[in-house]
Amino acid sequence: MTAPARQVAVVTGGANGLGEAIVRRLHTGGCQVAIADLDGSAADSLAEELDGSGATAKGYPVDVSVPAELAGLRTEVLDDFGEVHILVNNAALTRARPLLEITAEELETVMAVNFSGTFHACQLFGSYLAERGYGRIVNIASLAGQNGGTTTGGHYASSKGAILTATKVFARELAARGVTVNAVSPGPQDSPAVHSIVGEDNLDALARNIPVGRLGDPAFIAEMVALLASPGAASVTGACWDANGGLYLR
Repeated sequence: MTAPARQVAVVTGGANGLGEAIVRRLHTGGCQVAIADLDGSAADSLAEELDGSGATAKGYPVDVSVPAELAGLRTEVLDDFGEVHILVNNAALTRARPLLEITAEELETVMAVNFSGTFHACQLFGSYLAERGYGRIVNIASLAGQNGGTTTGGHYASSKGAILTATKVFARELAARGVTVNAVSPGPQDSPAVHSIVGEDNLDALARNIPVGRLGDPAFIAEMVALLASPGAASVTGACWDANGGLYLR
């Protein structure tokens, strides 16, 4: 199957921050976008802003840590748009807590959202895409998952490292069936999440410690996602594209 002129993209955690930037970029690029978010009202508001008719943008309330809700999301998106071509797994939960103070309950919660949510979404949508013979999956990882940074929580870092491994596993499994699976690994972004974790008074110091001298731009991450999600990226699979401003070189 070849890519249609107008593709349908599902973006989890798509109502704000990095997810919102990705949604806006894909929509501007001609995609119909299904904005999936725990905050259903925010997803609806963004969809209304992008297209009040609902023809090219629609919000969906979903808790990605619940497989049944992800399965329901797939059913609803297919009912509304008829098909799916792109999945962006962006939904994530951050809990900035010292490693030795992380409780079992909090570990399970963070892993359920970040890793299990991504894994189950790759299964659910990947099976559909493989049957169709075409698809693009992009998982949002993190610098923390590569270098073991614990500023955002050791459970967060661990979940993102697991996503990087799962990306390779799904890439191998689906490559022969026309589906590519890749990851983008951002460093500190100029985003609400980073502002909240670091604190407004510490942002300048954080930027000075980044070799390029600035926080990342979510719009640039969105460009990377758009490229990996494009028909032209057919030969790229199992890759992790870094965007950390030189903090981690490999």
